[in-house]
Amino acid sequence: MSAMSIRTAEERQREIVRAARATGSVDVTALAAELGVAKETVRRDLRALEDHGLVRRTHGGAYPVESAGFETTLAFRATSHVPEKRRIAASAAELLGDAETVFVDEGFTPQLIAEALPRDRPLTVVTASLPVAGALAEAEADGISVLLLGGRVRSGTLATVDHWTTKMLAGFVVDLAYIGANGISREHGLTTPDPAVSEVKAQAIRAARRTVFAGVHTKFGAVSFCRFAEIGTLEAIVTSTLLPTAEAHRYSLLGPQVIRV
Repeated sequence: MSAMSIRTAEERQREIVRAARATGSVDVTALAAELGVAKETVRRDLRALEDHGLVRRTHGGAYPVESAGFETTLAFRATSHVPEKRRIAASAAELLGDAETVFVDEGFTPQLIAEALPRDRPLTVVTASLPVAGALAEAEADGISVLLLGGRVRSGTLATVDHWTTKMLAGFVVDLAYIGANGISREHGLTTPDPAVSEVKAQAIRAARRTVFAGVHTKFGAVSFCRFAEIGTLEAIVTSTLLPTAEAHRYSLLGPQVIRV
């Protein structure tokens, strides 16, 4: 990238977002050198991008905020931030404790959590996710029992929704729910674009004695259409060290333990 190639603020900001999404974070000093502009110009660009909900500024830089206004497919999610998701999933699985019944949400990170659950003890897993059920069904001989919730299957996420799903969930009490979201913010809690998905997640949380949210750092600060939980309902938030310490502390003040791996 040459300094001459970035002429307008719009072009600079587009490049900053691209770099942030590619690497997980950007640094003011490095950006200024790469773009051939003053640090204050970069800071001004970052303020503008934060105002548009595209990045969240940190001391000396910024990290990208995931676009929570639309859903990506499960296939796409399986290609983005994969090492970070694997670390998060492994750490989340360690929070199982003495739980005997577990709800595992739809999505790639919850799928990785399911695959990381211990195989050496009896465990009942309830899920609306076909991929989660498929991955765990092979482990059933090792003591894991899988209960797949019925309902309409959404093509992008391969998960069930609507009244069949929520009615089944309403009949359960589970020890622990592993929940995902399109966005998590201190102001608006956990959000997702689709009302049908939101209702399944909300019902799962109502059914659970403990709830753990697991997600990559880009989900923090993102806000989507349907709110299904407040931060205070969570026992723990599991994310990566790419979420700044100060921001993690702000979430912990609302109640949950925040684990960064």
